[in-house]
Amino acid sequence: MRAIEQCRTAALGGHPDTACTGQVIDACDECGHIRISYNSCRNRHCPKCQSLAREAWLEARQAELLPVGYFHPDTLCTGQVIVFTLPAEVHDLVRYNERLLYGALFREAWAALSKLCADRRYLGARPGMVAVLHTWGQNLHYHPHIHCIVPGGGLRGGKWVSAREEFLVPVQALSVIFKGKFVSALRRHYNAGRLRLDGLCGHLRNRQAFSQLLKRLMAEDWVVYAKPPFAGPEQLLKYLGRYTHRVAIGNHRIVSMDKDTVCFRWRDYADGNRQKVMRLEHEEFIRRFLQHILPARFCKIRYYGILSNRLRRRALALCRRALGAKPPPQLPVLSWRERYRRATGIDWDVCPVCGKGRMLTVVWVPAGRGPPCCLMAKGLSTPLPTAQAATAQP
Repeated sequence: MRAIEQCRTAALGGHPDTACTGQVIDACDECGHIRISYNSCRNRHCPKCQSLAREAWLEARQAELLPVGYFHPDTLCTGQVIVFTLPAEVHDLVRYNERLLYGALFREAWAALSKLCADRRYLGARPGMVAVLHTWGQNLHYHPHIHCIVPGGGLRGGKWVSAREEFLVPVQALSVIFKGKFVSALRRHYNAGRLRLDGLCGHLRNRQAFSQLLKRLMAEDWVVYAKPPFAGPEQLLKYLGRYTHRVAIGNHRIVSMDKDTVCFRWRDYADGNRQKVMRLEHEEFIRRFLQHILPARFCKIRYYGILSNRLRRRALALCRRALGAKPPPQLPVLSWRERYRRATGIDWDVCPVCGKGRMLTVVWVPAGRGPPCCLMAKGLSTPLPTAQAATAQP
């Protein structure tokens, strides 16, 4: 929370292109418009710090796309999304054991998928998977689930095996296997004494109560569903960018706030996907946001099968050879300014006011201090002396 509060303020200093500490004040060499550039916190839960990280991640993923057929052989299709969701009865248990049970969610989802894909009735090959953890719904309530991007095929003996035109694996069978594997993982962790059973989960210390919970979970139908497949790499990358580097709520969804409440937009999927506005008190809004903060150093994006970190390079080379595809071109390393221009279409060096002048650094201010009072008193639209005459470091 402290990182989000201090993001892009004087407390974190600035980011010049030269080696210096402190924030940077840029001025337009035409109209004199002033811009103060502060460092971002780079916290993965900060809504302001994910755009450039998302672009960098997507650049790395571009080299891994495969031209594989999926539902329609005459259409370039890169894969499909499968979503694994946990039922509400287990949410409290997961809250108290986040690191342990989020990890189990990843492992058992991959175990269920790889087991079905190994069956020759469906694929008979080793697939790949990129899995992304989400813990929220549109109204910021707790809703742990993972989005899995699966290519339309897999490797068998060094040869590429394409998936069927109709489906990759049957979703109902996948749901049953996933349910059984996750419940078995809960039982193993309970018997080994690894589960934290405090607070709302205190009653589960009783073995009979825990067994009753497992029976109820096995009696339910767990939600595992497949989204329509992608029609090309552009759609896949667009989807990845929307889900991989995402926080519980972005600034664009906040409609208004006053001294007591915060209003934000949300989609009610139970009411025909209608967009609504929710009003929450400050404490409740912050509580809902902070319950989605992940454990420190917990990896929320994971890779499996032929896309795993250990096998990716060799497996992708085999896939391209089997598909007769050329290796991807070497992508240039982009600076943050170029990446920002790609993501937003805005040139950071061009004045946002007049659109003609160049923004040049005129003042460095030590970290932890605000900008000079004389500049703030003049306002952001008052012209400074020409940038060339003001570039000396104070």
